[in-house]
Amino acid sequence: MPELPEVEVTRERIGPVLVGRRIAGVRTTEPSHFFLTPPDSLLPRLSGRHATSLERVGKYLVAMLDDGQRLVLHLGMTGQLFAEGAASVRLLSAAARASLAPDEQPRFEPDVHTHLRIDFDDAGPGVLFRDVRKFGKVLLLGPGERSERLDRLGTDALRIDGERLFEATRGRSVAIKSLLLDQSVIAGTGNIYADEALHLAGVRPRRAARSLARRECARVADALRNVLLRSIETGGSSISDYVGPDGRDGGYQDERHVYAREGESCRRCGATIRRVVIGQRSAHYCPRCQR
Repeated sequence: MPELPEVEVTRERIGPVLVGRRIAGVRTTEPSHFFLTPPDSLLPRLSGRHATSLERVGKYLVAMLDDGQRLVLHLGMTGQLFAEGAASVRLLSAAARASLAPDEQPRFEPDVHTHLRIDFDDAGPGVLFRDVRKFGKVLLLGPGERSERLDRLGTDALRIDGERLFEATRGRSVAIKSLLLDQSVIAGTGNIYADEALHLAGVRPRRAARSLARRECARVADALRNVLLRSIETGGSSISDYVGPDGRDGGYQDERHVYAREGESCRRCGATIRRVVIGQRSAHYCPRCQR
């Protein structure tokens, strides 16, 4: 699932393709829960507009349009936002991947999972939003219109500090891993980076949030910021469906210390990585490095 680093990398790379270009047309699939704004209202409201900026709010991308509207995009679990012409096997269906010859280059053609396509009037590449499972979202907000989805988000994970985290943990019996995943507390963190940050900080994911001392909260906040920044630097994690808007894979998946490494050796101490389930989510940790 795309988390803060993958969304930030997407923002950085799709921004130059989107911002400043006049929208000529919009193509969509049929109405579904993917579209929080009905497809038939997107074309008339977006045509002739251009984005003046593209920002990231937690795991959401928000394009500010020249008339005050905001186009909100959420990648969900398997969403892929990319420029027309991008090539990657991750953009192909399983059947299309299987049919590729060993030396054949992947060529993407819009398919039934390409739910949104934005074309521009300069004949340059369009922007496509593909999502196999349709957990992604498209929402167009009018000038001044609020969104509960955005309003309920907590402190951005890149801006959290030890004191804020310490205050958020007071009186909370929930596991610290669950608290890090609570978007109303810390916006942008997901499974991968919560596991990695807790390992770096030396804190077990099952610990009650209220049991963390102030110094431990400072370590967790610093560790979270460090792993997120490192993932952004390496292009994010391409573990499953994620691919950059230009078709490039991320590289952080090769640097993971605990996430999805159950049964493997800890790279720091050699102990065997364990997996537990916390709040219906997997958590990975080292029994020796984390207390």
